[in-house]
Amino acid sequence: MRSRLNIGIAGLITLLGLAAPGTAWGGGLYRYIDARGVIHFSDFPLDARYKPLSRKPRGLVLTPESRVEAPIQHSFDALIAYTARIHGVDPALVKAVVAAESNFQVDAVSRKGAQGLMQLMPATSATLGVHAPLEPVENLNGGVRYLKEMLDRYGDVTRALAAYNAGPTAVDRHQGIPPYPETKAYVKRVLNYYRGYQGHF
Repeated sequence: MRSRLNIGIAGLITLLGLAAPGTAWGGGLYRYIDARGVIHFSDFPLDARYKPLSRKPRGLVLTPESRVEAPIQHSFDALIAYTARIHGVDPALVKAVVAAESNFQVDAVSRKGAQGLMQLMPATSATLGVHAPLEPVENLNGGVRYLKEMLDRYGDVTRALAAYNAGPTAVDRHQGIPPYPETKAYVKRVLNYYRGYQGHF
């Protein structure tokens, strides 16, 4: 049975971009799937069927076990899940990129000028049609679209992440992960987080 999302009023306000930029959601999120396959989210569950999203992550056979723990953060889980599934990307991977890029800070701006949750460069934002890169809904939508482009282009997560960090030109030139310490550390960190977030969705 195909699942559908029922995010609730607070989630809909944020998803529609009506919440103020930087507005955080509730302290914890809960969900349950009803008999019709509809996924319900709430930050204030009044029904015993709701289960917290902070359950222990399951292991992932993608990379070796790592001692680096992913940052614990659930404020954007519903938005990440919604956006990722629209574009056909694993939400755990999107969350891992957000954690590595901005540590979930909606107003993050790097020294190079990258902005928002997924740290979009101004030129990338312009190409993707992102007009408000510090607004969570718009930033995530643009960032996930770009990540999907890299996944489709390279066909594997590792090179896609390297391209997200260093640009596809560098990946093409080196025919794989560029030998940049920053990019190599970035790919490793995101894959570690990816494994840790598998149990969140």
